[in-house]
Amino acid sequence: MVTDIKDAVYAVDAASVMRLLPARPRVLALGEPTHGEDLLLELRNELFRQLVELEGYRTIAIESDCLMGLVVDDYVTWGTGTLDEVMARGFSHGWGASQANRELVRWMRAYNDGRPASERLRFAGLDGPLEMSHAASPRQALTAQHGYLAARLDPDLLPCDADTLDRLLGADDRWANPATMMDPSQSIGRSAEARELRLLADDLVALLDAETPHLIATSTPDEWDRARLYGRAATGLLHYHHWMADTSPGRMPRLLGLRSSMIAGNLLAVAERGPALVHAHNAHFQRDKSTIRLGDQAFAWWSSGAIARAHLGEEFAFLATALGTIRHQGVDDPPPDTLEGLLYALPEDRCVVDARRLATSLGDVRPALRVSPWFGYAPLDPAHLAGYDGIVFVKDVLRR
Repeated sequence: MVTDIKDAVYAVDAASVMRLLPARPRVLALGEPTHGEDLLLELRNELFRQLVELEGYRTIAIESDCLMGLVVDDYVTWGTGTLDEVMARGFSHGWGASQANRELVRWMRAYNDGRPASERLRFAGLDGPLEMSHAASPRQALTAQHGYLAARLDPDLLPCDADTLDRLLGADDRWANPATMMDPSQSIGRSAEARELRLLADDLVALLDAETPHLIATSTPDEWDRARLYGRAATGLLHYHHWMADTSPGRMPRLLGLRSSMIAGNLLAVAERGPALVHAHNAHFQRDKSTIRLGDQAFAWWSSGAIARAHLGEEFAFLATALGTIRHQGVDDPPPDTLEGLLYALPEDRCVVDARRLATSLGDVRPALRVSPWFGYAPLDPAHLAGYDGIVFVKDVLRR
């Protein structure tokens, strides 16, 4: 079987990736099956460097808070702040502690230094202002968007003043309460104040749309992009808090779907800038519906990649990453009848595999689904093989 696929195996580089695709995609999504391994992030960094230098890519976006990502973007684009400050304040999910992420930010700043603004690299966060257990207060997004509009429009057009927003928002820790994920009654997402804020957020976005010609004329491109980001983040957060307070069976699938929708919105905004590499968990980019089982309940929702691809078509391409071993996490040699086992038998330590040619070579034979002994690693589902534009395979992930 390995001999049958040797012609579908290439080096992990930008040229090999482009060889798999009909044309250079506007968005190239690189997934990973586990988080927290710098080896995978180093591979991402190298691929991004090659895409920048050889294919004209100018943006990278990662699975981190979209609002915090503005701190990173300001640093790499304009040199605002220091590298230490950026790593401490510009990433969510603990990503700021990653040496590979630090190296990415350092390299982007060095690349941009002295270049004209039109040629500089940009950074973006894809995720909403969310953590696993809670969502942030909508204060930053709401007040920033209100301030943007107030500086450019007649006050009579605004649905409220800044003091009203501040009163309705109240203390931020009421919103970011970790207890709300397991106990909906702890959420303020359906309070009278939250309901009024949802209406005001919608009004602010509607005003942004209605005044587009004037706002674009009186804003820099970055100011306009950020105003739209604030609108997406504010409305997305308020919808998310609304469903955090829900007690119906639809609560979890709605929360999962809302997060996907927020990521997709940020992904599509990144696509407007031109060719971009986006990086997140494989599950966020797959074309098939995502599923998860919590206890005896199974939930399904469309991933952000599936949503984005519905808009972008072939301008969205997805490379899934598969792994052989993560021995320090108890993930040893994959069974030979699995997809990872088939790839593990190849001589290469890392490679890019033409997923469609692999599927053709397998014919009617479908590899078994690998079962991971560690919850933090998700093997590729062979049933989704035809939905990948390519597979990046790393034989052994070693502890750094």
